[in-house]
Amino acid sequence: MAVFVGVVRGEASGGETVRGLELEAYEEKANEALEDICEDLRGKEGVIDVQIHHFVGEFDVGEDLVYVVVAGTHRQNVFPVLKEAVERYKAETPIFKKECVIDKEGVTRSRWVSESAGLNKTK
Repeated sequence: MAVFVGVVRGEASGGETVRGLELEAYEEKANEALEDICEDLRGKEGVIDVQIHHFVGEFDVGEDLVYVVVAGTHRQNVFPVLKEAVERYKAETPIFKKECVIDKEGVTRSRWVSESAGLNKTK
């Protein structure tokens, strides 16, 4: 079994300090997308089960955001599927992230961001 625990990082991609995150989701579609990903990955050779649980709400730096678990017959089957599960939930699941950051000038601001190419909604 392999497990990935995603946590709130203290630094944004632009180098700003992250104070916290707010996550929202189109829950019905998000749950459907997560289950579709899990179901698809369960069909991989040597994989017994895949589970993804993503939280929504307000989070501080260091708090857990997502758990991805892959159970399989051998580690060589599990680790590539774990990586694929993480990449796919980031790209395919309608979960929206709002960062509260302190920029290099010390100004606090919030912005919506996406890890999917083309979906960045920075304000």
